Amino acid sequence: MILEALNYAASWPLTAAAHRPYVRSSVNLWSRAHRCANHWAAHEANCKAAIISAIDGLRQRRTAVVLGSGLLRDIPVVELAKRFDTVVLVDLVHLASTRAWIAMKGLKNIRLIERDLSGFDQLATGRQPEPLSFLRQVPYLDFVVSANLLSQIGLGAKKRLETLPVGDMPADTLKTLISAHLDGLRDIAATACLLTDVAYSVVDRAGRTLETVDLLHGIEVSDPDARWDWPVVPFGEQSADIQVIHRVIARTRN
Repeated sequence: MILEALNYAASWPLTAAAHRPYVRSSVNLWSRAHRCANHWAAHEANCKAAIISAIDGLRQRRTAVVLGSGLLRDIPVVELAKRFDTVVLVDLVHLASTRAWIAMKGLKNIRLIERDLSGFDQLATGRQPEPLSFLRQVPYLDFVVSANLLSQIGLGAKKRLETLPVGDMPADTLKTLISAHLDGLRDIAATACLLTDVAYSVVDRAGRTLETVDLLHGIEVSDPDARWDWPVVPFGEQSADIQVIHRVIARTRN
């Protein structure tokens, strides 16, 4: 608890006021990642391998952008920094622990940007959401990673919808925002690597599936290059008898 409190306190003044409400959830994720490190290791390795495989085929390596960079546990940041002139990490919050790690590694070509990547506010004001339109302004952009972000867009939007009167937002808000992210990746003139969990299952110790939830709300990502399971909530994390397993895919498109 002491380390969490210190990370929270150090991250608060480094975070834009509009994004400070998300510092707590980022610190909670940081704490869970440490507790579940052994269970998450294979997932993190698979993500890094997918990214490395994607950049191996690039002809130019000038600027790379990571969307939803988070804790950097699933991103081969050092390798990206070695291979690209500039690496831009984009997320709502960059924790003090993450900033300290980057500084300790001496990664001078890393840039941090705080940004809401959901498109929710655009949709709320009646505009067509284009949450990735800013990528058109990134000079010499050769590579983009969407790092386990897509499902979080839907989950975050669902929480925001619960605070609003019924009818304030379109009925298909979640699908619209998820589609907007995929459209944005498709439309950029750079290689895009998508990493996302697409569903999760609640499983008991007998191996019975008690519940399955579609995290992309009916939208399918066609022709993934790889699939794997990620025990996000292993036995003992929230319940001795229940675990939550996410299905993850990786897809790279030029």
